[in-house]
Amino acid sequence: MTITPSKLRENLYNILDSVIETKEPLEVKRNGQILMIVPEHKKSRLKAIQPKKITSCSDDELMNTSWEGEWKPFI
Repeated sequence: MTITPSKLRENLYNILDSVIETKEPLEVKRNGQILMIVPEHKKSRLKAIQPKKITSCSDDELMNTSWEGEWKPFI
């Protein structure tokens, strides 16, 4: 949608609310130039999760592994 600055000024808050609701950019034409009002696209926090490589080991490896070097007393 393209509007003039005068039209934007007449109904600023309703127009901005509409941009937020519809997620569609708004074009404002002034002196032959187009200005855009675009809602911010927040990135999903789930997309920031990095995959981890999972290695498996047998029960025997877990049972026969010495954990003394890993264990720290709780103080």
